[in-house]
Amino acid sequence: MVVRAWRRQRGGAACEDRAVTGASGSTRPGLVPQLADLSLRFWVLLVLTGIAAGLGAMAMMAVLRAVQHAALGYHLGEYSTAALHVSSVRLVAVLAIGGLVTGVGLWLMRRHGGTGGEPTQVVWTGTGSLPLGRTLVSGALSEVSVGMGASLGREAAPQHTGAASGAALARWFGLPTDQRTLLIACGAGAGLAAVYNVPLAGALFTLEIYLGAVSLPLVVPALAAASIATGVAWLTLPAHAVYSVPVLPSPGVSLMVFAVVIGPVLGLASVGYIKSIAWAGARQPKGRLLLVEPLVVFTGLGLLALRYPLLLGNGVDLAQFAFLGGAGLGTLVALSALKPLVTVACLRSGAYGGLFTPTLSFGAVSGALAGHLWGMVWPGTPASSYAIVGAAGLLAAAIGAPVSAVAFVLELTHTASPVMAPIIIAVVGATLTARRLDVRTIYTARGAPEATSAATYPPAGGRGDSSGG
Repeated sequence: MVVRAWRRQRGGAACEDRAVTGASGSTRPGLVPQLADLSLRFWVLLVLTGIAAGLGAMAMMAVLRAVQHAALGYHLGEYSTAALHVSSVRLVAVLAIGGLVTGVGLWLMRRHGGTGGEPTQVVWTGTGSLPLGRTLVSGALSEVSVGMGASLGREAAPQHTGAASGAALARWFGLPTDQRTLLIACGAGAGLAAVYNVPLAGALFTLEIYLGAVSLPLVVPALAAASIATGVAWLTLPAHAVYSVPVLPSPGVSLMVFAVVIGPVLGLASVGYIKSIAWAGARQPKGRLLLVEPLVVFTGLGLLALRYPLLLGNGVDLAQFAFLGGAGLGTLVALSALKPLVTVACLRSGAYGGLFTPTLSFGAVSGALAGHLWGMVWPGTPASSYAIVGAAGLLAAAIGAPVSAVAFVLELTHTASPVMAPIIIAVVGATLTARRLDVRTIYTARGAPEATSAATYPPAGGRGDSSGG
């Protein structure tokens, strides 16, 4: 079955087949219960997990915003715009302080029990733990790093907080292993959904990334948790689309052909990106080097940001810049090359954060660059369309979740549906190319930042690569 193949790819014999249980409601580790077998206790805990994921997203975004505003002294607008209005000395000093705080924080946490477990590890292997307290602390530290300018995603902390909340509730109320695993996965997807206002994409992320299958016993809980968390987060987080994109016209022949051509190119780019993520994850500093390397890398990022402030932060400003179009060729070339470079450098330094938005922004600016060149030969397509197609294609190939990638682009923009056909064409081409060359994704290639439990990360595709969250 599909789930069996997926499990074999990620863990071989370490992960048991996730066959559906019978009417007896077996709780053997690795089994997915039928919808009717999910107890009332599970559904109550699922609601509580969704609420906790939404509250966690609100709390982590409050930390992020407070740090951003304190660092650059602004309250409205984009982070990169604020960076343009502070002195060069202050900007570089902010990044240097961010590196110092990140390094010291990680060093202290690793001396006192680690930063918490990885949700993907716990779900994929059925082993490991997600201590709620350490997860909250490490999440806050992650948001501090991103708020000070690190080129990593803000979504890791809410995602891990939602998963750890599900794990804690399952432990406190004694859920069986199969339902515990499902609750953790739903909590992780709910946290991501809440922070980006993407309930459908968050649920699909749970299914494709964490559970590896789409079936009724999995879909209903994933949708419920993601929608609850998103609704709760609306108390303080925006209920509108993350990106403002012009209304797009229906695609012409030019954009359709562009999607056919760019798909494999994006797949190749994602393979290189995944390999660099694997390299960085395997070489993160240990011990006292943690006190030095983040400081050096963040300071270097600050110097680059004097010329290219869009490199700062998770990449939401960069993606917005690409989606609006109008950038010059030289700027697009520089940003396409530098964004993945600084993201890998931040990960290599030991900093803790997500990879979702940096990857999406890399795809958006790469699509904008390719579209700029394409338009010289075959004009007539809005620049925004190229960027959206690029974002979807590279994201799908890098995370190994094509359906989720399409849903993310649709929900993050609310205006991408007119170019659905070229988006899907690019996503298919990119995903097929990437998986042909490397079975890993940015999540399986990243690796564990530290050993936080007795469990080990399963090899991806039988190649011995470690997986991470």
